[in-house]
Amino acid sequence: MAVTEVEGPPSDAPAKRGLLRYNSPLAQVSLLGIICFCCPGMFNALSGLGGGGQVDNTTADNANTALYAFFAVFGVLGGAAHNLLGPRVTLLLGALTYPLYAGSFLYYNHHASQAFPVAAGALLGAGAGFLWAAQGAIMTSYPPPNRRGTYISLFWCLFNLGGVLGGLLPFSFNYNSGDKPASVNDGTYIAFMAFMLLGAALTVLVLPPVRIVRDDGTKATRVTFSSPATEGAEILKLFANWKMLLVLPAAWASNFFYTYQFNNVNGALFTLRTKGLNNVFYWGAQMLGSAGIGYFLDFGFASRRKRGLFGVLVVALIGTAIWGGGLANQLKYNHGELANRIDFKDRHRYAGPFLLYFSYGLLDAMFQSLIYWIIGALANDSQILSRYVGFYKGVQSAGAAVAWQVDRRKASLVSQLIVNWGLMTISYPLLALLVFLAVKDEDNSVSSVEDGKEKDSKLSAPTSFH
Repeated sequence: MAVTEVEGPPSDAPAKRGLLRYNSPLAQVSLLGIICFCCPGMFNALSGLGGGGQVDNTTADNANTALYAFFAVFGVLGGAAHNLLGPRVTLLLGALTYPLYAGSFLYYNHHASQAFPVAAGALLGAGAGFLWAAQGAIMTSYPPPNRRGTYISLFWCLFNLGGVLGGLLPFSFNYNSGDKPASVNDGTYIAFMAFMLLGAALTVLVLPPVRIVRDDGTKATRVTFSSPATEGAEILKLFANWKMLLVLPAAWASNFFYTYQFNNVNGALFTLRTKGLNNVFYWGAQMLGSAGIGYFLDFGFASRRKRGLFGVLVVALIGTAIWGGGLANQLKYNHGELANRIDFKDRHRYAGPFLLYFSYGLLDAMFQSLIYWIIGALANDSQILSRYVGFYKGVQSAGAAVAWQVDRRKASLVSQLIVNWGLMTISYPLLALLVFLAVKDEDNSVSSVEDGKEKDSKLSAPTSFH
């Protein structure tokens, strides 16, 4: 059986205020951010090197295809797993697959066999589906409704701090590697594995959802029960849910661009040590982007719907400018890698491509934080939200699986860029339509659609998003 987490009434005893209260949404979202700092944060740093840190991208392309193909399935099923197992077990099962993946590339450094990395990629796809479904349910349902954007930004900053530190590892361990293409050394992979194992251990500190109490005394949850049959039926309904269909293009686009950016920008243009340094700033830019859009989405206007619509407009304008700059840069090397790779000490050559890669990180965080905020505004029931986030992560991963194979088949780099730009451009008006139709300004109701009928679910706890 499983818990259904919905907005609960105020606790009998007022909650003690303070940053260190362990059962507060702030403490639990921060803990979640640290877990993701150690696991997917370090994974992002490893992937950001291009080719998983190897000279030849083929093994990483195949491993990531397996990863995201399984992620596409288990991302959708992850919401059901969270509802049946609870966040602690779901996070633990997911986190344990990350060090196995990093270890597979350590193995590849010595044996050059693709079997282990591809199998580890498939297992990580299943584990990541579980971890991100639990993450999405916690992040969108635990915080006070009027501060969801701020909490999403807090999580995104902690999570991407892993990418920042993870970028320093290959930069420092491979500083003297020279200008020639090379794979990262064993110490880099071992350091990644150590952080990932720490993240898995921290999942045991996550509290059961029924113990979360907000500072105003309201509980984030009350307990009802679910079953595998119920979860299976609800998952199938997602594919006919008009809200999820409007999210679908954005979900598909939201990880599709990683392959191009990691392999064909950072991986193709820069020396090994510079790739690590670039990742420090790429994931640092994500922290800035998430903090900026999160603040705007919580405090920009009194109207929640207006904040959402202007948020889409801001991201669309910034995204168009960045991808336009990307096209100008891509036309300089459309036929593959640069023969003379760029090092960070070559300031004249380095400045423009570095700024572009930094901007890609900024846009990624703004785009995904916006999507999470919109999903969080569609319901206040974390069981519903876990399914919504699972659907989002599943579609996102299906897109990524396709993108890795597109790169493996050596599609032209300009074509890859245009497809990425086009996918994001298509998603903007659909997200705006979703905000206009489904995000409400009322303080005490949340619109929900089941079986094509519009309902208003009255909640006993305050649900203001202002």
